[in-house]
Formats: sequence, structure tokens, C-alpha cells
Amino acid sequence: MNENQIIENACNYIKELFHHDYSGHDYYHSIRVYNNACSIAQKEGGNLFLIKLSALLHDVDDRKLFETSDTLENARRFLIENQVDDASINEICNIIKSVSFKGNGATIPNSVEGKIVQDADRLDALGAIGIARTFAYGGHMGRPIYTPSDKPIEILTADEYENHTSTSINHFYEKILKLKDLMNTETARSMAEKRHAFLEIYLDEFMNEWNGNR
Repeated sequence: MNENQIIENACNYIKELFHHDYSGHDYYHSIRVYNNACSIAQKEGGNLFLIKLSALLHDVDDRKLFETSDTLENARRFLIENQVDDASINEICNIIKSVSFKGNGATIPNSVEGKIVQDADRLDALGAIGIARTFAYGGHMGRPIYTPSDKPIEILTADEYENHTSTSINHFYEKILKLKDLMNTETARSMAEKRHAFLEIYLDEFMNEWNGNR
């Protein structure tokens, strides 16, 4: 099976898998991560086939969505069924495992492909789309938009991050606003600048409107 066919199959697979997802981790999120990753790779290099497949499959075993997160059962099954070689399967699974933000965001992939896919995923949490996804996920999880008495906290560990429940606005301060400085590649850092600035403008406007100042 040629690489282009495998990529097409991966697109079809995630389209079916995330058909009923309304948490901000839908099919189009993965496609945007794929597009971001391809754009970054044009300047940063790396094995494009590994980057493309890892980007498309990066959420198919996400711990927030599936019970397969530790084994990467969904990703592995797809890759085996599509006759991807064992070395590539292991590399793709290592990339997928290193993508997610965990607590202080200190997980840094050990390959250029992993760094690119992690950056591509983090870019989609920033800017206008990142705002929309934050509120979509907050609603999906039954979180309030904002509670003035509920202040953001500094989350240090992966367990604290996974078990912490807060408001959607706090999530910007606890995670999203940190992402710009956690980008691995120069290309992604450049792409993140404008998206980060838009977030800051939005949060300023939100607080002013909340307090009746505008």
C-alpha cells in the first residue's frame, strides 16, 4: 500500500471515529493539526510520512476521549491494518505519546517529527479557533465559563492537571497562554505570536465586558 493511500485511509478513519465529537477534538481539529504540521515541516524538515500520520492519529487514543490511551490500541490497529512497517509504527506511537500537554507542559519529544506534531497541536489551541475549542470543551465537560471567586492555579504535575476542574476562562491562564513559550521550533514560535496576541486581546475584552466597563 503506498503512502498516499495510507494517508487517505487515515483521513477517512478519523472522520468516522470523530463523527459525533463536539468537545473540540473533532475530525477538523486533526485536519488542522495535519495542515499546521505540514506547514512547519516545510521549513523544519523531518520525515513527512511520519509527521502526517502522527498528526492525523494524534487524538485517536486521547485519554480524555478513549480508554485506550495507555496502549494506543486504536492507532496501532489502524497502522497494522494499513501495513505500516514496525519501525514506523513504533516511531508514530512514540510521537503520539509525547504530544499532549501534561501539567507544566515539560514533555519534549525526542525527534524533530515529534516536536513538529506537538507544535502543530498546540497551535490549534491558540488564537480564534483555540478560544472556540476551549469553550466547546468546557461546555462538553459541564464547566462554567467564568467564576470570579475561582482563581487560576499553577499546575505542576500531570496528575494535578488531569484531575483539576476549573472554569473555561481559568483554562486560558493555566494552560493556553503558556503554549507560545513552549513551542519547539522557530517556525511554530513565529506562527504562535499572532494567535497568542489575539488571546490576550480577547481576555482583556472579556474581563472589561464582564465588569461592565465596555
